[in-house]
Amino acid sequence: MTTSQKVETFQSEVEPGRVLTMPKDGTGLTVLDPWLDPFKDALRERYNFFNQWRERINTSVGGYENFTKGYEYYGFNVSKDGTITYREWAPNAVTASLVGDFNNWDVNTHPMKKNQYGVFEIVLPPKAGKPVVPHGSKVKISMTLPGTNERIYRLPAWIRYVTQDLNVSATYDAVFWNPEKTYTFKHQRPKKPESLRIYEAHVGISSSEPRVGTYKEFTANIIPRIAYLGYNAIQLMAIMEHAYYASFGYQVTSFFAPSSRYGTPEDLKELVDTAHSYGLTVLLDVVHSHACKNVLDGLNMFDGSDHCYFHEGQKGRHELWDSRLFNYGNYEVLRFLMSNLRYWMDVYQFDGFRFDGVTSMLYKHHGIGYGFSGNYHEYFGDLVDEEGVMYSQLANDFLHEKYPTVITIAEDVSGMPGSCRPVREGGLGFDYRLAMAIPDTWIKLLKESSDDAWCMGHIAHILTNRRHLEKTIAYCESHDQALVGDKTLAFWMMDKEMYTNMSDLTELTPVIDRGMSLHKLIRLVTHGLGGEGYLNFEGNEFGHPEWLDFPRDGNGSSFHYARRQWNVLDDKLLRYKYLNEWDKAMQETEEKYGWLHSPQAYVSRKNEGDKVLVFERANVLFIFNFHPTNSYSDYRVGTGQAGKYKIVLNSDDKKFLGHGRVDPNGEFFTTEGNWDNRDHWLQVYIPNRTVLVLAKSD
Repeated sequence: MTTSQKVETFQSEVEPGRVLTMPKDGTGLTVLDPWLDPFKDALRERYNFFNQWRERINTSVGGYENFTKGYEYYGFNVSKDGTITYREWAPNAVTASLVGDFNNWDVNTHPMKKNQYGVFEIVLPPKAGKPVVPHGSKVKISMTLPGTNERIYRLPAWIRYVTQDLNVSATYDAVFWNPEKTYTFKHQRPKKPESLRIYEAHVGISSSEPRVGTYKEFTANIIPRIAYLGYNAIQLMAIMEHAYYASFGYQVTSFFAPSSRYGTPEDLKELVDTAHSYGLTVLLDVVHSHACKNVLDGLNMFDGSDHCYFHEGQKGRHELWDSRLFNYGNYEVLRFLMSNLRYWMDVYQFDGFRFDGVTSMLYKHHGIGYGFSGNYHEYFGDLVDEEGVMYSQLANDFLHEKYPTVITIAEDVSGMPGSCRPVREGGLGFDYRLAMAIPDTWIKLLKESSDDAWCMGHIAHILTNRRHLEKTIAYCESHDQALVGDKTLAFWMMDKEMYTNMSDLTELTPVIDRGMSLHKLIRLVTHGLGGEGYLNFEGNEFGHPEWLDFPRDGNGSSFHYARRQWNVLDDKLLRYKYLNEWDKAMQETEEKYGWLHSPQAYVSRKNEGDKVLVFERANVLFIFNFHPTNSYSDYRVGTGQAGKYKIVLNSDDKKFLGHGRVDPNGEFFTTEGNWDNRDHWLQVYIPNRTVLVLAKSD
């Protein structure tokens, strides 16, 4: 490009009240981060590739609006007069027939017609004013293959309900779902949260009993608990149907079918609607990074070919996950995936997505055996899967254009620059990414370091080490840390004493005292310093013991660890209640002061000898004393604002199983003078293993 060529620009509000001029060629990221200047050409090419696909969608079907309605064209659709139209994309198949209970599985009675695009179609007029395929009956598509004339049977790719009878087979059956009465949504989507506080949950494990929980039980029993704690979003795992329960929902077989393990599609709609009535945003854990390799009840070998929805050969296989990898450069695959997003948003009224396995989508190596150093060369060039990048951009561009309040979260370990910047700036378009280094740090500290060896500077670095103006979700532990082979943070700290000393009637042993104290400190320092959103996995808020293990051959198909032990929380003699109340207090204090949607904290003190960490965020002063034994009187801390301060959160309060060493009504007055590079200071009594949160009372 010559200097005489003028690049078109646009105005981008990069943060509230701050507008920057950016080029329209996809290199806007370099305005925010000049270190990306050497990669302008790569960013420009990436953005051009995205625009080529967007233009193809615009010219072929009239844009996102029609392109993402694939579920109204493919699969089963029933008109008002009872006519059923069924379509399926299967380019490799020679012939196709619709079979099922309704025609005694006769491949000759309902043949389908194939068009020039590889799409098979059949229209079934109603009989006596009703659809000829009864609601709840089983169906399949049967196809013949070229050359051999082999006949295969598959579950329809766009099927909306599948069931499994383990007494007969582990293979799923496709069910024609067309109830006379469908659930009617009663509540509007809640307002998009300024501060995102996510409760990550799994419907199946949400019962205290050793069995699979249901949508209705979650609606009645768990949603009120989440609302009580003060979270404003639920992230639901394992909703898209998956053949293997122990896969935690990450081996999806039917992308448009909510898991029948927990109930019916109408039950899930009621769950989402009820959550909305509590003001809770509901996010779906969506798996578009790979698919289960099952053939009989999955997408693998759907039309008899190795590819169809996936890349063929090794390129289409994930060697660690033993699963199939989507071909994001295929028009019909893009329509399938983007329609899937719209389906969950429109039909089930989800409010956004946590995209699983984004690292695998963005790189040809899928993150397997690759350690990211943060060098910018790792994010461009031959290592990058440009089609995966393009799909991420298309998906986010569509979602944010169609649904202005949508929330998208990337599970990405690589830290690709621009992941959480708008597509028009050259970013991927996600709203948040998960801060995946934080939970690893806490586990490592608890496993390998004594308390008096904890480095305040290291903790502060890990919690603040994120890209400026790219929002992250901080968490101490998610479902990953609870799986068998690992343990919850509470169990790492208190271990076997959780079986004997969690009652108020027993001695408060040093192990329990330490575990309860650190559990509170770890969660709040992560909450206050670690990101622009916060996530907690179901049960960990009250220090859930042990670990998570789904029924499988290795444990005798036991549900003992595939449940949440709400009974220990509800027993008022047990100490779990104190952690639950602390978690509630954290969420409510954040709701009042809003530190998650405020600029990053100013860390004024990282004292390694005292084990004290002090920072300010949202005009709130956080004072952490991690020392195992030392308490400090008249401890001086700096602050940027003069005035009178009061305690708004105190982990040493007896209602949180503290020792009551701090006067809750104490007032703290600032003195002018430089301390820790702040213009004012005040003095507090800060006991060992305690955090005080102060705010101005005037």
